[in-house]
Amino acid sequence: MDKKELTWEDVKINLHFTPEEEAEIRLEEDLIEATIEARKSSNLSQRELSKKTGIKQPAIARIESRSRSPQTSTLIKLLYPMGYTIRVVPLKDQKKTTK
Repeated sequence: MDKKELTWEDVKINLHFTPEEEAEIRLEEDLIEATIEARKSSNLSQRELSKKTGIKQPAIARIESRSRSPQTSTLIKLLYPMGYTIRVVPLKDQKKTTK
């Protein structure tokens, strides 16, 4: 009996995400990726960022590996010392910048 390996696409189809849930997942992924890019652009290791923010390095690693969903307050604590923040923009503006 052959077992077919499930791909993420197979699993995703069976989860029946609403458009809002899909947008939430994309947003979280984008925020995490932007936070990682900000850290790297600032030439900081996770340990150095931990010292600047008071957020323990293992917590930063869990966020960056996507094993934990970060709270907004945590993201702000990580981003602010590196000179970044989070901004809410209208969807119509976002679509213009992503095309």
